[in-house]
Amino acid sequence: MVKAIIGKKIGMTQIFDENGNVIPVTVVAAGPCVVVQKKTVQNDGYAAVQVGFGDVSATKVNKPSKGHFDKADVAPKRHLKEFKFDDPDALNVGDLIKADTFEQGDKVDVSGISKGKGYAGTIKRYGHHRLKETHGTGPVHRHAGSNGANSDPSRVMKGKKLPGHMGAENVTVQNLIVVKVDAENNLIALKGAVPGPKNGIVYITDSVKKA
Repeated sequence: MVKAIIGKKIGMTQIFDENGNVIPVTVVAAGPCVVVQKKTVQNDGYAAVQVGFGDVSATKVNKPSKGHFDKADVAPKRHLKEFKFDDPDALNVGDLIKADTFEQGDKVDVSGISKGKGYAGTIKRYGHHRLKETHGTGPVHRHAGSNGANSDPSRVMKGKKLPGHMGAENVTVQNLIVVKVDAENNLIALKGAVPGPKNGIVYITDSVKKA
């Protein structure tokens, strides 16, 4: 990847383009992020850049984390994330990554932890069809169906879609367009919705599958 930043989802709103069309956007407080560590092939077996976002009091980090930040000579950060840049030598420990690393019109991928939905059945969780509601189907119209029929295989196959906890998992939305960048306030407006609740942490990178 060429560009990446950590941000906090502020919420959704709408803006108008030059033709008067309404564009739904998600506002993200992106950065400023600081480079905390550089991973190298010689020392770590791979090349990456560790980025920190969000200030936190030094009294709220443990001793190993405090030593990690002191070694980089940066203030303690609440969130850390590694990114594999195409040119890791372009960034050094202590460098800042701000919202203006992205420009209007860029296509990006946004990752975050989706909202938790609690326990859900297969219809809501996976979009399964229900059974017919007439003639003998009984009180199981929304049942998941047969799990492990007959004496063979006599078990539930691995990977079968069953009821369970829905949401609260990492989700990536691809090919979102950067509508506006406010470099002064470190804000990025992205067309459409991004995963997670308000104040959730999201990771913005340049798009992998550019349409």
